[in-house]
Amino acid sequence: MIRIQLPVHLRSLANVQREVQVEVEGVPSIGSALDALERQYPVLRGTIRDQASQERRPFIRYFACGLDLSHEPLDFPLPAAVANGEEPLRVVGAMAGG
Repeated sequence: MIRIQLPVHLRSLANVQREVQVEVEGVPSIGSALDALERQYPVLRGTIRDQASQERRPFIRYFACGLDLSHEPLDFPLPAAVANGEEPLRVVGAMAGG
């Protein structure tokens, strides 16, 4: 099971707690974790990444084990601590402005 922490606006939309768990088959990657999240919570489709291009939405970032994975490809393997459930994959709503 992969643990995923969501920002408050996505938690409200999906009506879930801060952290959800999803089942990922094979080698867990950013893309496979997001695929599983969107399968389990269809209301989140298109909120984290564009449905057609699969590109990350502006102002959304991915973090795991203290690393910013936001610019990694979707097939980038998640760190072992995330893959075995010790650490969560964090989806973060970035802030901008002044």
